[in-house]
Amino acid sequence: MSKLEKLRPSGLHHNPAYSHVVTASGARTIYIAGQVSTDEEGRVVGEGDIAAQTTQVMQNIGLALKAAGASYADIVKITTFVVGYRPELRPIIGKARSVFFEGIEPPASTLVGVTALAAPEWLIEIEAVAVVD
Repeated sequence: MSKLEKLRPSGLHHNPAYSHVVTASGARTIYIAGQVSTDEEGRVVGEGDIAAQTTQVMQNIGLALKAAGASYADIVKITTFVVGYRPELRPIIGKARSVFFEGIEPPASTLVGVTALAAPEWLIEIEAVAVVD
């Protein structure tokens, strides 16, 4: 079984939304391409709504994890790209995303504000790395 250790180093601010450091040991690393807010047919879900798009993105990540025999608990790192990022978006994104990490320590996380994504309707894209045996 893979072992993930999510560390809270002294001297770094403890933020319940993410872990500063994650160590992973396991036999297999899973790299999930940036997921966007589209359904199985490629239709945009939640156009203009960052919370709805975040939820759809996280659901898409869940489908990718399941296909690889993994779960949200196996994620060691996520990177979030947000179009036109402003600080007031962070709690909205965090609330939508936190549901998927409920009851487990969240992974290491980076949030990056960007000018645009590949399609103008997309407001958020999240990529993930997971480790399993």
